Amino acid sequence: MSHTLGVRQAQKQKTRQALLDAALRLLEEQSLSSLGLREVTRAAGVAPTAFYRHFRDMADLGVALVEEALGSLHTALTALLSATGDRAGEDDGEERIAATVELIAAYVRTHPAHVRFIAREQHGGVQAVRAAIGGQLALFTQEVKDQFAREPEAAGWAEDDLLMLAGMYVDHTVMTASALLEGGAAGEAGAGPGAAERVAARSRRQLRRQPRPPPLAGRTLTPPHPDPLRALDSYVRGN
Repeated sequence: MSHTLGVRQAQKQKTRQALLDAALRLLEEQSLSSLGLREVTRAAGVAPTAFYRHFRDMADLGVALVEEALGSLHTALTALLSATGDRAGEDDGEERIAATVELIAAYVRTHPAHVRFIAREQHGGVQAVRAAIGGQLALFTQEVKDQFAREPEAAGWAEDDLLMLAGMYVDHTVMTASALLEGGAAGEAGAGPGAAERVAARSRRQLRRQPRPPPLAGRTLTPPHPDPLRALDSYVRGN
C-alpha cells in the first residue's frame, strides 16, 4: 500500500514539474498574462483537467515559478554572506564582492529562463506573481539585514540603515542578473565578446561603492555615506 502511494506521489510530482517546465519554456517568448492554460498542458503532454490537480489557475502556477526561480538563488546567496561574514572587513569586502558577482553569473548561465521570467514578471500584469516576487525579495532583504547586523563592522548602525543597505544588495542582485542575461552570460546569440565580463566588472564596481559601516576602534574602514539618498542614487547610476 505504501509503495503504491509512493509511486502515485512521484508521478504527481513529475506531472507538476512537467507543467512548470513547459510554462517556463513558453514564457521565454511571452508574458504570463498572455499564456493560456491549454498551451501549457499541450506542451507538457497532459490533459487540461490534470492542471487543476496541481494549480488553481495560471497565477498559482506563476507563483510556483517564482518560488522555484528565487528559492535556490536566495539560499545560495544567504549561505555566501554567512560564509564570508567573519572576513568582510579584512580585504574591504573584495572576497564577498567577487563571490557575489560570480554566483549571480553562474546562476544566469544555468537558469536563464528563470532569470528572464523574474525580470519580465516583476512589473508584469499578474498581481499575484508581482506580490510573490516582492515577498520573496522582502524576505531575502530581511535575512541579508540580519546577517549584516551580526558582523562587527555593523556596530552602531541603526536598524533602518542596515535594512536600506540590505535592500540595495538585493536590488543589485536582481539588476545584475538581468544585465548579465542581456549581456550574453547565458550564451545568447548576438552578444558581443566580453559583454558578460563588462557587466560583471560594472557590478563589482557598484558593490564597492555601497555605503560601508562606520570605523571601529583601531581600524580604518570607509565611513557611511553622509546622505543615504545620495548614496542610493550614486549606486543605481553606477557613478
